[in-house]
Amino acid sequence: MRSVGFFVTACTAASFGAGSAAAAEPADVLIQGGMVYSGAAAPPSRVDVVIVGDKIVYVGPDGAKRYEAREIVNAGNKIVAPGFIDVHTHPETYIRSEDSKQRLNAPWLFQGVTTVFIGVDGYGSPAVAQERTAFERQGVGTNLVPYVGFGAIRKQVLHEDDRVPTSLELNQMRKLVAKGMCEGAIGFSTGLFYAPQSFAKTDEVIALAKEAATRGGIYDTHQRDESSYNIGLLNSVSEAIQIGREAGMPVHFAHIKALGVDVQGQAPQVIAAIEAARRAGQEVTADQYPWNASGSNLESSLLPRWAVDGGRSALLKRLDGAEQREKIRTEMRENLRRRGGPKSLLMTSANTPWTGKTLSQMAQSWKIEPVDAALRIIRTGERTAVASFNMSENDIQLFMRQPWVVTSSDGSDGHPRQYATFPTKYAQYVQKEKVISLDEFIRSSTGRSADMFRLDRRGYLKDGYFADVVVFDPARYAPKADYLHPRVLSEGVEELWVNGLSAIHAGKVTGQANGRVLLHTPPAGSCP
Repeated sequence: MRSVGFFVTACTAASFGAGSAAAAEPADVLIQGGMVYSGAAAPPSRVDVVIVGDKIVYVGPDGAKRYEAREIVNAGNKIVAPGFIDVHTHPETYIRSEDSKQRLNAPWLFQGVTTVFIGVDGYGSPAVAQERTAFERQGVGTNLVPYVGFGAIRKQVLHEDDRVPTSLELNQMRKLVAKGMCEGAIGFSTGLFYAPQSFAKTDEVIALAKEAATRGGIYDTHQRDESSYNIGLLNSVSEAIQIGREAGMPVHFAHIKALGVDVQGQAPQVIAAIEAARRAGQEVTADQYPWNASGSNLESSLLPRWAVDGGRSALLKRLDGAEQREKIRTEMRENLRRRGGPKSLLMTSANTPWTGKTLSQMAQSWKIEPVDAALRIIRTGERTAVASFNMSENDIQLFMRQPWVVTSSDGSDGHPRQYATFPTKYAQYVQKEKVISLDEFIRSSTGRSADMFRLDRRGYLKDGYFADVVVFDPARYAPKADYLHPRVLSEGVEELWVNGLSAIHAGKVTGQANGRVLLHTPPAGSCP
């Protein structure tokens, strides 16, 4: 038995309780003395949590009298909660790595996250069963919840072309959505802001969403416009709600925000539209990350969508022609204005000459216009990640207070949200700004997320639920990553279990990869 830090031996702990040790049931882990937040909308209590195998078997007082555990955790002065659920992530660098240590998904583990959603923004492969086999064969540190994605499907059938699908092509895409759903995807994700998904009309998206709806899926969307790029933020919100209504399925807005100078302050109108849909009986929810800088790439942030019709080779050909190049530059200037200007774009990809520099700084260094600096970088072929400082604090806080909003990181390479979202929400908005309570922080990161997505026995500390459990120190739980140092692990998580096995012990990774692919079960009769 381990006896490190605040661990004590099972035999010593058993002597503290009245009653016969012989009568106690065997258990793997007993967590005692901590302040337990169950994940429900209920006050915390100082009770014990007992784990046997991959399940929680007891939450209540006097656990040591009832169970004789191999391992006893004294969680005094610590918070015990369900493992956090990150409903929108981009962890591909980690979970798809050849390196088993990378596949532990440490950036999320050190935030207390035990479950992440993948295939978001329309990038989810329809080959869900094949992906599951690969993940579980190689081992992964966190649970994974997959989507089937519009972008992956449209690119497979229509490549990168800006056109309407034929009836045969639409039927091919329908079948791919159905395949992904029948193999266990939780829903249908889209990224209608990104080419080639941006080329699709609303009715095309509805036709495919219906295939997911038939199989009990949710519609998750990086909506077409979070700003004023094309149809505008409010029209985009209406489109997403329409897609869910006509397809007959719940709608979930990914990383809800009002992005850019033209729409800052429109959070109240967005909330009003969603509240109206909810009053009308539609299930509409959202997730949010607690940062005032979004994360994207230089191409998606600045290039007009028509310029990338046909892919990179077509873009470069257009840039070689004087007339089209000037048209692209003109539209890029407007997109840059929307983003708040060249000083607002910080380039975060690792190991490039522009890493940690703003677009303004690179333009000054090269003595050229900012859009030309952007085009010089784009021409290199490097997919350059950017942090774009373009959201207002008032909007962020207003969205955060909504009872239908949960926590997500949208964690992508080069942005500190990949390493530090959950502790940032805690440190900035619970402790410092007091925008939400500690109860609400935990609820919006656990039970509410599990309820929203109907995750089977996840998100709560309850008897019979899977043992995804975090113990963190409320005095030390804090982000360490920032925009110039985005790849620094967070601190304060002392113990973490994923499906009953220790992933973090005494503040260090154990090396155990016990994550599972959590599959959705379609309604009976909806799949072959």
